[in-house]
Amino acid sequence: MTYDAGPTGCGELIMKLFITMKKMNSGEIIEVISYDLGAREDIPAWCRLQKHHLLQRDDNGKISHYFIKKG
Repeated sequence: MTYDAGPTGCGELIMKLFITMKKMNSGEIIEVISYDLGAREDIPAWCRLQKHHLLQRDDNGKISHYFIKKG
């Protein structure tokens, strides 16, 4: 599953990610694409708080791809 957040700011990004992941089963992986540089700190912190596993982050300029395994 892929969620392209585009330039969405972190508050809205995290809320939409929360809703999307709520529908997923434990162990499933989602790729999140974000153009917001603040997400580079916010997504890892959110994953820790929610007990999800940030498997990988790939940066390509201002675009980041996050691979998150639902806890």
